[in-house]
Amino acid sequence: MARVIKNKELVNTRLAANYGGWMYCEKCNENIGYLCYSTYDKLELSYKCNCGSQGSVLLDFEDSRIGQSCNDDLVVIKNRFCCSKDSEPLITILDKKVLSYEMKITCKSCERIYQKQKK
Repeated sequence: MARVIKNKELVNTRLAANYGGWMYCEKCNENIGYLCYSTYDKLELSYKCNCGSQGSVLLDFEDSRIGQSCNDDLVVIKNRFCCSKDSEPLITILDKKVLSYEMKITCKSCERIYQKQKK
């Protein structure tokens, strides 16, 4: 069943689909990552693309839960950041395409809020 978006704020960024899939910088049209459709509950991402453009993404849904902060690191499986509890893939950020980023992403199944950054 499709989820109903509550907040969708994209700055200098476009998504291949409504709330997931490939993510692109709007200035240079480079692919910066991939957002898994069904495994995340909320995403807050800000980044600086290699082209110099500053972009951001805020996505959550009508049925999103508040979530709980955790100190656990995301697990990397086949280039994807995954939940450390159940190994569900959440997002891929292509490090070679971005100079820096800060991200908070909530896993839909366990409601953990993960934080990750590259400076």
